[in-house]
Amino acid sequence: MPALFLQASPNQMLGFLPIVAMFGIMYFLVLLPAQRQRKQLKEMLGNLKNGDEVVTNGGIIGTIVSMNSEDQSLVIRVKPDGVKLRFARQSVASVILPEGGDTK
Repeated sequence: MPALFLQASPNQMLGFLPIVAMFGIMYFLVLLPAQRQRKQLKEMLGNLKNGDEVVTNGGIIGTIVSMNSEDQSLVIRVKPDGVKLRFARQSVASVILPEGGDTK
């Protein structure tokens, strides 16, 4: 009877294969695109300049008037009254490209 328990079990690596495959799929479907998106956002925030029309995370649309490199803030002028608002640079969600201009 004890000899039955000493028999070789199936290859244990085959048992780990589905787990490794799940992590591989998760990496390519979730982590890699998120990493690319963070890189694009960092590049976009680094390329901001005066005169760019931007949308903030809160949905406010305005034109950059000035930028402060010390505290990473920028001042945005909002239409129609020309009200100036100060935001953190990281609060910019996207840059609005001018119509007929080059697309990035």
